[in-house]
Amino acid sequence: MACVAKKCGIRFKPPSIILIYEEKDKEKTRQRIMPVRNFSKFSDCSIAAEQLKNNPRHKAYLERISLRQLEKLHSLLKGHLRGESLAESLEKVQREETIDPEEDMNKLDDKELAKRKSIMDELFEKNRKKKDDPDFIYDVEVEFPQDEQLESCGWDVESGEEV
Repeated sequence: MACVAKKCGIRFKPPSIILIYEEKDKEKTRQRIMPVRNFSKFSDCSIAAEQLKNNPRHKAYLERISLRQLEKLHSLLKGHLRGESLAESLEKVQREETIDPEEDMNKLDDKELAKRKSIMDELFEKNRKKKDDPDFIYDVEVEFPQDEQLESCGWDVESGEEV
């Protein structure tokens, strides 16, 4: 069964992920409530999100929902279980989702690096211009203003002489 997800959210009591979707053949909007079981304030959100996405009962419905979005929703549930308000949880998730351009990613462990890369990939896909977009331009040429005289680099000149 192919379904088109419209909205995805959470319910705190009982902890659940709620999906509002339409089936491809029918125009009727439906709601699916997926309980989040065995989840506590100490649980790993990425593992819980992956388990929910790979659950045979929910797999067809969550096919087009990104794993990042499910992780965010689990983070909000985790914050609620810790006693944080919704605003605090949202702020915490927002801080985790932003990438500091000055951060040295060579010092991160593999798990954190993979998380940062998935955030960058998601941001790239969101901002990417596709052929079907109305404001898509095939060949963009931009001239940058040159206020100052360009300096030649020593390594560039030396390598040119050897060739």
